[in-house]
Amino acid sequence: MLYYVLRVISALACAMPRCLCDLLGNGLGNLAWLMVPGKRKKMAIGQVKMCLGVDEAEAVRIAKASTVRFGPMLFEVLRFPVIKKYPEDYVRIEGLEKFQRALAEGKGAILATAHTDNWELFGGALAMAGIPLVGVAMKQKNSAADRFINEYRTRIGMHITYKTGVREMFAMLKKGWVIGLIMDQDTNRHDGVILNFFGRPTNCTPGAASMARFQNVPIIPAFMHQDERGGHTLVVHDPIYVDNTGDKREDIRRTTQVLNDVIEAHVRKYPEEWFWLHDRWKSVREDFSEADYRHYE
Repeated sequence: MLYYVLRVISALACAMPRCLCDLLGNGLGNLAWLMVPGKRKKMAIGQVKMCLGVDEAEAVRIAKASTVRFGPMLFEVLRFPVIKKYPEDYVRIEGLEKFQRALAEGKGAILATAHTDNWELFGGALAMAGIPLVGVAMKQKNSAADRFINEYRTRIGMHITYKTGVREMFAMLKKGWVIGLIMDQDTNRHDGVILNFFGRPTNCTPGAASMARFQNVPIIPAFMHQDERGGHTLVVHDPIYVDNTGDKREDIRRTTQVLNDVIEAHVRKYPEEWFWLHDRWKSVREDFSEADYRHYE
């Protein structure tokens, strides 16, 4: 039943003017901020202060803005059928030729990005621009919601696989596809590597560097941000290549740190658009003293 409810809501959103959807989205986002548990708000605000060195009032403003944007983001997902018809009205892409040059070599590539701005629309924008993109998704707990979001992702051109589909990712990469990886969330200690992020030891996922090194393909960082037009600008960065020195672990560590630095620079530039409600330092919080932290500063 939930799947069909979401389809009806999507149809209504598509029939509404864009300005009304933006208004409703902001209202929903503000309501969401009110409903966030106090403990989670405190954590998000604390992370903003720790990473950006701002005062309490500014940290609250950034954390709130980061949460409120989920409302407009939801409405944009619901309006994917409309956006598919007029993608250029929503997203402007800078540097698309960097993907095109990499793919012209006959091999695939790794897309490295973060949970910033509307990452769902981000992937769709690249797919609609002709980039053969595989979106690596986490399976939703609710099967109806999972069916809906994956249907809409594929509707605008993405191929979707789950995080467990590693074999499929490698197979698609060999066929010349771009594997999209969102790499700014805490992972389990078994799969992660401890690196520097905002001057703190942070558990990071090495998947992009590991996959790129194994297949000898470039990693292309790209991020999207809200622009003055009321839409989005998607910026594609220069490709990053993983060294192959014979020391696999160090090659992967070094490249993953470079990617972390690129993500950090983007978050510093657009802090209101990053996912501060995620507990980014959860898996290392109890493992490091302040002396350990100072080592990373």
